[in-house]
Amino acid sequence: MAEFGDADRQAPLRVGVAGLGNVGATLVRILQKDGAELTRKLGRQLEVVAVAARSRSRDRGIDISGLEWFDDPVALAKWDGIDLFVELIGGEDGPAFAAVKAALEIGRPVVTANKALLAKHGVTLARLAEESGAQLGFEAAVAGGIPVIKTLREGLGTARIAKVFGIMNGTCNYILTRMGNEGISFADCLKDAQALGYAEADPTFDVEGFDTAHKLSILSTLCFGYEIAPDKMRVEGISNITQHDIQVAADLGYKIKLLGIAERTDDGIEQRVHPTFVPKGSAIAGVDGVMNAVALETDHVHELLLAGPGAGGPPTASSVLSDILDIARGTRVPPLGVPSDELLPYREAPHRPHEGGFYIRLSAKDVAGALAAIATRMGEKSISIDSVIQRSDLSAKAVAPDGSPTRTVVMITQQTLESSVREALAQIAADGFIVGEPQLIRIEKL
Repeated sequence: MAEFGDADRQAPLRVGVAGLGNVGATLVRILQKDGAELTRKLGRQLEVVAVAARSRSRDRGIDISGLEWFDDPVALAKWDGIDLFVELIGGEDGPAFAAVKAALEIGRPVVTANKALLAKHGVTLARLAEESGAQLGFEAAVAGGIPVIKTLREGLGTARIAKVFGIMNGTCNYILTRMGNEGISFADCLKDAQALGYAEADPTFDVEGFDTAHKLSILSTLCFGYEIAPDKMRVEGISNITQHDIQVAADLGYKIKLLGIAERTDDGIEQRVHPTFVPKGSAIAGVDGVMNAVALETDHVHELLLAGPGAGGPPTASSVLSDILDIARGTRVPPLGVPSDELLPYREAPHRPHEGGFYIRLSAKDVAGALAAIATRMGEKSISIDSVIQRSDLSAKAVAPDGSPTRTVVMITQQTLESSVREALAQIAADGFIVGEPQLIRIEKL
Protein backbone atom coordinates (compact mmCIF):
# COMPACT_ATOMS: atom_id res chain seq x y z
CA MET A 1 0.00 0.00 0.00
CA ALA A 2 1.33 3.44 -0.90
CA GLU A 3 2.15 5.95 1.80
CA PHE A 4 -0.06 9.06 1.96
CA GLY A 5 2.98 11.16 1.14
CA ASP A 6 3.31 9.33 -2.18
CA ALA A 7 0.07 10.82 -3.57
CA ASP A 8 1.93 12.80 -6.18
CA ARG A 9 3.49 9.60 -7.54
CA GLN A 10 0.20 7.70 -7.87
CA ALA A 11 -1.97 7.97 -10.93
CA PRO A 12 -5.18 9.91 -10.23
CA LEU A 13 -8.41 7.96 -9.85
CA ARG A 14 -10.37 9.07 -12.89
CA VAL A 15 -14.10 9.32 -12.27
CA GLY A 16 -16.94 9.41 -14.79
CA VAL A 17 -20.31 10.72 -13.61
CA ALA A 18 -23.56 9.87 -15.43
CA GLY A 19 -26.41 12.14 -14.39
CA LEU A 20 -25.95 15.81 -13.53
CA GLY A 21 -29.09 16.52 -11.55
CA ASN A 22 -28.95 17.93 -8.04
CA VAL A 23 -26.84 15.09 -6.64
CA GLY A 24 -24.56 14.70 -9.66
CA ALA A 25 -23.81 18.40 -9.94
CA THR A 26 -23.16 18.62 -6.20
CA LEU A 27 -20.75 15.69 -6.38
CA VAL A 28 -18.79 17.28 -9.22
CA ARG A 29 -18.71 20.57 -7.32
CA ILE A 30 -17.35 18.88 -4.18
CA LEU A 31 -14.67 17.00 -6.10
CA GLN A 32 -13.57 20.16 -7.88
CA LYS A 33 -13.69 22.41 -4.81
CA ASP A 34 -12.20 20.03 -2.24
CA GLY A 35 -9.77 18.18 -4.48
CA ALA A 36 -6.65 19.15 -2.53
CA GLU A 37 -8.14 18.18 0.84
CA LEU A 38 -9.40 14.85 -0.53
CA THR A 39 -5.97 14.11 -1.96
CA ARG A 40 -4.39 14.84 1.43
CA LYS A 41 -6.79 12.49 3.22
CA LEU A 42 -6.76 9.76 0.62
CA GLY A 43 -3.19 9.82 -0.55
CA ARG A 44 -4.37 9.84 -4.15
CA GLN A 45 -5.91 12.44 -6.40
CA LEU A 46 -9.57 12.12 -7.33
CA GLU A 47 -10.41 13.66 -10.68
CA VAL A 48 -13.72 13.93 -12.52
CA VAL A 49 -12.72 13.53 -16.17
CA ALA A 50 -16.03 12.84 -17.93
CA VAL A 51 -19.77 13.29 -17.54
CA ALA A 52 -22.97 12.20 -19.25
CA ALA A 53 -26.34 13.96 -19.09
CA ARG A 54 -29.33 14.87 -21.21
CA SER A 55 -28.45 18.52 -21.85
CA ARG A 56 -24.99 19.91 -22.42
CA SER A 57 -26.13 23.55 -22.29
CA ARG A 58 -28.02 23.57 -18.99
CA ASP A 59 -26.47 25.76 -16.29
CA ARG A 60 -25.69 23.54 -13.30
CA GLY A 61 -23.41 25.92 -11.44
CA ILE A 62 -20.31 23.84 -12.21
CA ASP A 63 -17.57 24.07 -14.81
CA ILE A 64 -17.70 21.09 -17.16
CA SER A 65 -15.90 22.77 -20.04
CA GLY A 66 -12.73 20.75 -19.52
CA LEU A 67 -14.51 17.39 -19.12
CA GLU A 68 -15.24 14.78 -21.74
CA TRP A 69 -18.93 14.81 -22.64
CA PHE A 70 -20.97 11.70 -23.42
CA ASP A 71 -24.56 11.69 -24.62
CA ASP A 72 -24.72 7.94 -23.94
CA PRO A 73 -24.03 6.82 -20.35
CA VAL A 74 -23.27 3.30 -21.54
CA ALA A 75 -20.47 4.66 -23.70
CA LEU A 76 -19.13 6.54 -20.68
CA ALA A 77 -19.31 3.39 -18.54
CA LYS A 78 -17.19 1.52 -21.11
CA TRP A 79 -14.72 4.34 -21.84
CA ASP A 80 -11.09 3.47 -21.11
CA GLY A 81 -10.46 6.99 -19.85
CA ILE A 82 -12.16 6.37 -16.48
CA ASP A 83 -11.31 4.11 -13.55
CA LEU A 84 -14.65 4.37 -11.73
CA PHE A 85 -18.21 4.90 -12.96
CA VAL A 86 -20.82 6.82 -10.93
CA GLU A 87 -24.47 6.31 -11.90
CA LEU A 88 -26.85 9.08 -10.79
CA ILE A 89 -29.42 8.81 -13.58
CA GLY A 90 -32.20 7.01 -11.72
CA GLY A 91 -34.77 4.46 -12.84
CA GLU A 92 -34.86 0.71 -12.38
CA ASP A 93 -34.14 -0.13 -16.02
CA GLY A 94 -33.20 1.76 -19.17
CA PRO A 95 -29.85 3.56 -19.42
CA ALA A 96 -29.12 3.30 -15.69
CA PHE A 97 -29.23 -0.49 -15.66
CA ALA A 98 -27.49 -0.79 -19.02
CA ALA A 99 -24.64 1.51 -17.96
CA VAL A 100 -24.04 -0.09 -14.56
CA LYS A 101 -24.12 -3.56 -16.10
CA ALA A 102 -21.68 -2.50 -18.83
CA ALA A 103 -19.19 -1.14 -16.30
CA LEU A 104 -19.35 -4.18 -14.03
CA GLU A 105 -18.97 -6.59 -16.93
CA ILE A 106 -15.53 -5.17 -17.71
CA GLY A 107 -14.51 -5.11 -14.05
CA ARG A 108 -14.94 -1.38 -13.54
CA PRO A 109 -16.06 -0.32 -10.06
CA VAL A 110 -19.46 1.37 -9.79
CA VAL A 111 -21.05 3.74 -7.29
CA THR A 112 -24.80 4.35 -7.54
CA ALA A 113 -27.52 6.11 -5.55
CA ASN A 114 -30.29 4.25 -7.38
CA LYS A 115 -32.52 2.36 -4.93
CA ALA A 116 -35.05 1.36 -7.61
CA LEU A 117 -32.28 -0.22 -9.68
CA LEU A 118 -30.94 -2.15 -6.69
CA ALA A 119 -34.37 -3.26 -5.51
CA LYS A 120 -35.04 -4.84 -8.91
CA HIS A 121 -31.57 -5.92 -10.06
CA GLY A 122 -29.43 -5.84 -6.92
CA VAL A 123 -28.72 -9.56 -6.74
CA THR A 124 -27.88 -9.73 -10.45
CA LEU A 125 -25.55 -6.73 -10.21
CA ALA A 126 -23.90 -8.02 -7.04
CA ARG A 127 -23.21 -11.36 -8.71
CA LEU A 128 -21.82 -9.62 -11.77
CA ALA A 129 -19.54 -7.47 -9.59
CA GLU A 130 -18.24 -10.53 -7.76
CA GLU A 131 -17.57 -12.40 -10.99
CA SER A 132 -15.64 -9.53 -12.55
CA GLY A 133 -13.83 -8.46 -9.37
CA ALA A 134 -15.40 -4.98 -9.40
CA GLN A 135 -16.63 -3.12 -6.33
CA LEU A 136 -20.24 -1.95 -6.16
CA GLY A 137 -21.06 0.88 -3.73
CA PHE A 138 -24.56 2.18 -2.99
CA GLU A 139 -24.44 4.00 0.35
CA ALA A 140 -26.49 6.86 -1.08
CA ALA A 141 -29.34 4.57 -2.18
CA VAL A 142 -30.81 4.33 1.33
CA ALA A 143 -31.33 7.20 3.79
CA GLY A 144 -29.24 9.80 1.98
CA GLY A 145 -26.38 10.99 4.15
CA ILE A 146 -26.81 8.35 6.89
CA PRO A 147 -24.03 5.68 6.70
CA VAL A 148 -26.39 2.76 7.22
CA ILE A 149 -25.06 0.57 4.38
CA LYS A 150 -21.48 0.84 5.65
CA THR A 151 -22.69 0.10 9.18
CA LEU A 152 -24.44 -3.06 8.04
CA ARG A 153 -21.66 -4.29 5.73
CA GLU A 154 -18.68 -3.45 7.91
CA GLY A 155 -19.54 -2.02 11.30
CA LEU A 156 -21.44 -4.64 13.27
CA GLY A 157 -19.09 -7.61 13.19
CA THR A 158 -20.94 -10.80 14.11
CA ALA A 159 -23.96 -9.03 15.60
CA ARG A 160 -27.17 -10.81 14.61
CA ILE A 161 -29.88 -8.37 13.55
CA ALA A 162 -33.41 -9.21 14.63
CA LYS A 163 -35.23 -6.14 13.32
CA VAL A 164 -34.66 -3.06 11.21
CA PHE A 165 -37.13 -0.20 11.01
CA GLY A 166 -37.16 3.47 10.31
CA ILE A 167 -38.24 6.63 8.55
CA MET A 168 -36.81 6.38 5.05
CA ASN A 169 -38.64 9.02 3.05
CA GLY A 170 -38.11 12.70 3.78
CA THR A 171 -41.13 13.83 1.76
CA CYS A 172 -43.55 11.81 3.88
CA ASN A 173 -41.85 12.78 7.11
CA TYR A 174 -42.01 16.47 6.19
CA ILE A 175 -45.73 16.23 5.42
CA LEU A 176 -46.63 14.30 8.59
CA THR A 177 -44.52 16.63 10.74
CA ARG A 178 -46.24 19.76 9.43
CA MET A 179 -49.68 18.15 9.72
CA GLY A 180 -48.92 17.44 13.37
CA ASN A 181 -47.33 20.78 14.21
CA GLU A 182 -49.56 23.15 12.26
CA GLY A 183 -52.91 21.41 11.95
CA ILE A 184 -53.04 21.65 8.16
CA SER A 185 -54.26 19.09 5.63
CA PHE A 186 -52.29 16.50 3.70
CA ALA A 187 -53.09 18.25 0.42
CA ASP A 188 -51.80 21.62 1.63
CA CYS A 189 -48.62 20.07 3.06
CA LEU A 190 -48.00 18.25 -0.20
CA LYS A 191 -48.30 21.48 -2.20
CA ASP A 192 -45.73 23.13 0.05
CA ALA A 193 -43.42 20.12 -0.24
CA GLN A 194 -43.61 20.35 -4.02
CA ALA A 195 -42.93 24.10 -3.96
CA LEU A 196 -39.84 23.51 -1.79
CA GLY A 197 -38.55 20.73 -4.02
CA TYR A 198 -39.11 17.98 -1.42
CA ALA A 199 -41.76 16.26 -3.56
CA GLU A 200 -41.98 15.57 -7.28
CA ALA A 201 -44.74 16.90 -9.53
CA ASP A 202 -46.10 13.34 -9.41
CA PRO A 203 -45.50 12.41 -5.75
CA THR A 204 -47.03 8.92 -5.94
CA PHE A 205 -43.75 7.02 -5.58
CA ASP A 206 -43.01 8.82 -2.32
CA VAL A 207 -46.36 9.33 -0.62
CA GLU A 208 -47.74 5.87 -1.42
CA GLY A 209 -44.76 4.17 0.20
CA PHE A 210 -42.99 2.63 -2.81
CA ASP A 211 -39.76 4.57 -2.28
CA THR A 212 -39.62 3.33 1.31
CA ALA A 213 -40.36 -0.22 0.15
CA HIS A 214 -37.37 -0.23 -2.22
CA LYS A 215 -35.06 1.01 0.52
CA LEU A 216 -36.43 -1.43 3.09
CA SER A 217 -35.95 -4.39 0.74
CA ILE A 218 -32.25 -3.50 0.35
CA LEU A 219 -31.78 -3.12 4.11
CA SER A 220 -33.62 -6.38 4.74
CA THR A 221 -31.21 -8.26 2.48
CA LEU A 222 -28.17 -6.74 4.20
CA CYS A 223 -29.63 -7.50 7.64
CA PHE A 224 -30.90 -11.01 7.14
CA GLY A 225 -29.05 -12.50 4.16
CA TYR A 226 -32.11 -13.17 2.01
CA GLU A 227 -32.53 -12.17 -1.62
CA ILE A 228 -34.01 -8.73 -2.27
CA ALA A 229 -37.81 -8.94 -2.42
CA PRO A 230 -39.55 -5.54 -2.68
CA ASP A 231 -42.73 -7.20 -3.96
CA LYS A 232 -43.05 -9.36 -0.84
CA MET A 233 -44.45 -6.79 1.54
CA ARG A 234 -47.60 -4.87 2.36
CA VAL A 235 -47.15 -1.25 1.26
CA GLU A 236 -49.42 1.59 2.36
CA GLY A 237 -48.82 5.32 1.97
CA ILE A 238 -49.92 8.43 3.81
CA SER A 239 -52.36 10.04 1.37
CA ASN A 240 -55.37 8.94 3.48
CA ILE A 241 -54.06 10.42 6.74
CA THR A 242 -56.32 13.22 8.00
CA GLN A 243 -56.28 15.71 10.84
CA HIS A 244 -58.69 13.39 12.67
CA ASP A 245 -55.94 10.75 12.79
CA ILE A 246 -53.25 13.26 13.75
CA GLN A 247 -55.37 14.69 16.60
CA VAL A 248 -56.37 11.33 18.08
CA ALA A 249 -52.78 10.09 17.89
CA ALA A 250 -51.60 13.18 19.79
CA ASP A 251 -54.29 12.82 22.44
CA LEU A 252 -53.32 9.18 23.00
CA GLY A 253 -49.62 10.01 23.30
CA TYR A 254 -48.50 9.10 19.77
CA LYS A 255 -47.19 10.62 16.56
CA ILE A 256 -47.87 9.23 13.10
CA LYS A 257 -44.82 8.24 11.04
CA LEU A 258 -44.46 6.31 7.81
CA LEU A 259 -42.25 3.39 8.81
CA GLY A 260 -40.54 0.64 6.91
CA ILE A 261 -40.20 -2.41 9.15
CA ALA A 262 -38.45 -5.72 8.51
CA GLU A 263 -38.12 -8.44 11.12
CA ARG A 264 -36.57 -11.90 11.29
CA THR A 265 -38.86 -14.62 12.65
CA ASP A 266 -38.49 -18.38 13.05
CA ASP A 267 -40.71 -18.81 9.99
CA GLY A 268 -39.14 -16.28 7.63
CA ILE A 269 -38.90 -12.52 7.11
CA GLU A 270 -41.68 -10.02 7.66
CA GLN A 271 -41.50 -6.77 5.65
CA ARG A 272 -44.05 -3.96 5.75
CA VAL A 273 -44.41 -0.25 4.98
CA HIS A 274 -47.28 1.73 6.46
CA PRO A 275 -48.30 4.75 8.55
CA THR A 276 -47.73 3.95 12.21
CA PHE A 277 -48.66 5.27 15.64
CA VAL A 278 -45.33 5.59 17.50
CA PRO A 279 -45.04 6.65 21.17
CA LYS A 280 -44.11 10.32 21.57
CA GLY A 281 -41.32 9.37 23.94
CA SER A 282 -39.60 7.03 21.49
CA ALA A 283 -36.43 8.07 19.68
CA ILE A 284 -38.02 7.59 16.26
CA ALA A 285 -40.87 9.99 17.16
CA GLY A 286 -38.35 12.80 17.57
CA VAL A 287 -37.15 12.52 13.96
CA ASP A 288 -39.08 15.28 12.21
CA GLY A 289 -39.07 17.29 9.00
CA VAL A 290 -37.08 15.88 6.08
CA MET A 291 -34.83 13.86 8.39
CA ASN A 292 -34.52 10.09 8.10
CA ALA A 293 -33.67 7.49 10.74
CA VAL A 294 -32.89 3.78 10.71
CA ALA A 295 -33.02 1.68 13.89
CA LEU A 296 -31.36 -1.71 14.24
CA GLU A 297 -32.13 -4.24 16.97
CA THR A 298 -29.22 -6.65 17.44
CA ASP A 299 -28.00 -9.16 19.99
CA HIS A 300 -24.71 -7.31 20.65
CA VAL A 301 -25.55 -3.61 20.63
CA HIS A 302 -29.28 -3.94 21.31
CA GLU A 303 -30.89 -0.92 19.62
CA LEU A 304 -28.81 1.36 17.42
CA LEU A 305 -30.39 4.47 15.90
CA LEU A 306 -28.81 6.22 12.92
CA ALA A 307 -30.40 9.55 12.03
CA GLY A 308 -29.64 12.40 9.68
CA PRO A 309 -30.62 14.13 6.45
CA GLY A 310 -32.18 11.58 4.13
CA ALA A 311 -32.23 13.42 0.83
CA GLY A 312 -30.95 16.45 -1.04
CA GLY A 313 -27.81 17.23 -3.00
CA PRO A 314 -25.12 17.62 -0.32
CA PRO A 315 -26.11 14.69 1.98
CA THR A 316 -26.58 12.25 -0.91
CA ALA A 317 -23.45 13.41 -2.72
CA SER A 318 -21.56 12.97 0.55
CA SER A 319 -22.60 9.31 0.66
CA VAL A 320 -21.61 8.85 -2.98
CA LEU A 321 -18.22 10.36 -2.17
CA SER A 322 -17.84 8.02 0.80
CA ASP A 323 -18.16 5.03 -1.55
CA ILE A 324 -15.68 6.57 -3.99
CA LEU A 325 -13.15 7.01 -1.19
CA ASP A 326 -13.60 3.42 -0.01
CA ILE A 327 -13.03 2.12 -3.52
CA ALA A 328 -9.99 4.35 -3.94
CA ARG A 329 -8.57 2.92 -0.69
CA GLY A 330 -9.12 -0.61 -1.92
CA THR A 331 -11.86 -1.54 0.56
CA ARG A 332 -13.51 -4.74 -0.66
CA VAL A 333 -16.71 -6.21 0.78
CA PRO A 334 -19.48 -8.27 -0.85
CA PRO A 335 -22.02 -5.75 -2.19
CA LEU A 336 -24.91 -7.34 -0.32
CA GLY A 337 -23.01 -8.22 2.84
CA VAL A 338 -22.40 -11.87 1.92
CA PRO A 339 -21.45 -13.43 -1.42
CA SER A 340 -24.48 -13.45 -3.68
CA ASP A 341 -24.49 -17.24 -4.01
CA GLU A 342 -24.91 -17.47 -0.22
CA LEU A 343 -28.09 -15.36 -0.17
CA LEU A 344 -31.10 -17.42 0.85
CA PRO A 345 -34.27 -17.51 -1.28
CA TYR A 346 -36.70 -15.05 0.24
CA ARG A 347 -39.13 -16.72 2.64
CA GLU A 348 -42.09 -14.61 3.70
CA ALA A 349 -43.19 -15.07 7.29
CA PRO A 350 -46.85 -15.92 7.87
CA HIS A 351 -49.00 -13.17 9.34
CA ARG A 352 -48.84 -12.88 13.12
CA PRO A 353 -51.00 -11.06 15.65
CA HIS A 354 -49.84 -7.45 15.87
CA GLU A 355 -48.75 -6.78 19.44
CA GLY A 356 -49.47 -3.07 19.45
CA GLY A 357 -53.02 -3.37 18.23
CA PHE A 358 -54.73 -1.12 15.69
CA TYR A 359 -56.30 2.31 15.41
CA ILE A 360 -59.57 2.22 13.45
CA ARG A 361 -61.50 5.30 12.34
CA LEU A 362 -65.01 4.92 10.94
CA SER A 363 -67.61 7.33 9.67
CA ALA A 364 -70.61 5.55 11.20
CA LYS A 365 -74.29 6.29 10.68
CA ASP A 366 -75.73 8.06 13.70
CA VAL A 367 -78.65 5.67 14.03
CA ALA A 368 -79.84 3.30 16.74
CA GLY A 369 -77.96 0.00 16.81
CA ALA A 370 -75.05 1.05 14.62
CA LEU A 371 -72.38 0.87 17.32
CA ALA A 372 -73.78 -2.38 18.68
CA ALA A 373 -73.67 -3.93 15.20
CA ILE A 374 -70.08 -2.78 14.69
CA ALA A 375 -69.03 -4.21 18.05
CA THR A 376 -70.77 -7.50 17.23
CA ARG A 377 -68.84 -7.90 13.97
CA MET A 378 -65.58 -7.23 15.80
CA GLY A 379 -66.46 -9.83 18.41
CA GLU A 380 -67.23 -12.41 15.72
CA LYS A 381 -63.57 -12.14 14.62
CA SER A 382 -62.35 -12.37 18.23
CA ILE A 383 -61.13 -8.76 18.15
CA SER A 384 -60.92 -7.20 21.60
CA ILE A 385 -61.61 -3.46 21.70
CA ASP A 386 -59.46 -1.55 24.16
CA SER A 387 -61.34 1.74 23.81
CA VAL A 388 -64.00 3.52 21.74
CA ILE A 389 -63.74 7.27 21.18
CA GLN A 390 -66.56 9.51 19.98
CA ARG A 391 -65.85 13.25 19.92
CA SER A 392 -67.90 16.03 18.47
CA ASP A 393 -64.76 17.94 17.43
CA LEU A 394 -63.80 15.03 15.17
CA SER A 395 -67.13 14.88 13.42
CA ALA A 396 -66.80 14.51 9.67
CA LYS A 397 -70.17 16.27 9.30
CA ALA A 398 -71.05 13.89 6.51
CA VAL A 399 -74.45 12.60 5.46
CA ALA A 400 -74.98 9.03 4.30
CA PRO A 401 -76.58 8.43 0.87
CA ASP A 402 -79.86 7.51 2.61
CA GLY A 403 -79.87 10.87 4.43
CA SER A 404 -78.68 9.57 7.80
CA PRO A 405 -76.24 11.80 9.69
CA THR A 406 -72.87 10.29 10.55
CA ARG A 407 -70.38 10.54 13.39
CA THR A 408 -66.68 9.78 13.56
CA VAL A 409 -65.95 6.72 15.69
CA VAL A 410 -62.44 5.69 16.69
CA MET A 411 -61.63 2.26 18.11
CA ILE A 412 -58.35 1.01 19.55
CA THR A 413 -57.91 -2.75 19.47
CA GLN A 414 -55.77 -5.03 21.54
CA GLN A 415 -53.32 -7.48 19.94
CA THR A 416 -54.94 -9.13 16.94
CA LEU A 417 -54.40 -10.27 13.37
CA GLU A 418 -54.62 -7.57 10.71
CA SER A 419 -56.48 -10.00 8.45
CA SER A 420 -59.17 -10.42 11.12
CA VAL A 421 -59.60 -6.66 11.43
CA ARG A 422 -59.90 -6.21 7.67
CA GLU A 423 -62.43 -9.04 7.40
CA ALA A 424 -64.52 -7.48 10.18
CA LEU A 425 -64.38 -4.05 8.54
CA ALA A 426 -65.46 -5.53 5.21
CA GLN A 427 -68.48 -7.13 6.90
CA ILE A 428 -69.32 -3.88 8.73
CA ALA A 429 -69.27 -2.05 5.40
CA ALA A 430 -71.53 -4.71 3.87
CA ASP A 431 -73.98 -4.25 6.73
CA GLY A 432 -74.42 -0.62 5.64
CA PHE A 433 -73.59 1.04 8.94
CA ILE A 434 -70.57 3.06 7.76
CA VAL A 435 -69.91 5.60 5.00
CA GLY A 436 -66.69 5.66 2.98
CA GLU A 437 -63.52 3.69 3.59
CA PRO A 438 -62.45 2.96 7.17
CA GLN A 439 -58.99 4.08 8.28
CA LEU A 440 -56.72 1.41 9.75
CA ILE A 441 -53.31 2.22 11.25
CA ARG A 442 -50.96 -0.04 13.20
CA ILE A 443 -49.78 0.95 16.67
CA GLU A 444 -46.14 0.02 17.33
CA LYS A 445 -44.61 -0.68 20.72
CA LEU A 446 -41.15 0.80 20.17
